[in-house]
Amino acid sequence: MKTLLSKSLFALFVGLVATFAITVSADAASPHFKRGGEPVCTISGGGTSSTSTTCTASLSGLGGGDLVVNTTVSGSAVYQCQNNGGNIAPGQNRVLVGPSTTPTTIPSGSIKNGNVTFTTNPASLTAPSTVSGQQAGCPGNNWTGVNPTLTLTNITMTISQGGQTLFTCTASNPNGLSGTVALGC
Repeated sequence: MKTLLSKSLFALFVGLVATFAITVSADAASPHFKRGGEPVCTISGGGTSSTSTTCTASLSGLGGGDLVVNTTVSGSAVYQCQNNGGNIAPGQNRVLVGPSTTPTTIPSGSIKNGNVTFTTNPASLTAPSTVSGQQAGCPGNNWTGVNPTLTLTNITMTISQGGQTLFTCTASNPNGLSGTVALGC
């Protein structure tokens, strides 16, 4: 009887220690950006009909599981107005384009000792080649918006792991974002 009681107490002790160890390791994850590893995005193709945006960052303090990074871009395009005779006049309206979201998954095996540096898949934003004359702000209904010039105005990057959002980082400028842009988180 004493042996059975000792074994039961030992099993209970081991179970409590294991539970504590699992709880501590799960709570040990404290994700943060490494010094100098805050998210920065590079935009190419501004002033044309499409843009491509890639973002990089370095994280530390991650737990286990894949890291999912969603990059969402949006903007506006200004069109020239063309009538049936081929005459061109400037459009007056900004036509909203997007949002467009591109996911990037970083497998858990790429996360070493809670650390990872990543570059996202390119997030593309493309303006439609034509829009109605009314959308473009053309002088009449017989006009069509053509030759778009796209301006990227917003970037949002969400970083999650295990279904939990760790960070939401953004950059926004109604006059346009271009070149290299730091995101605020």
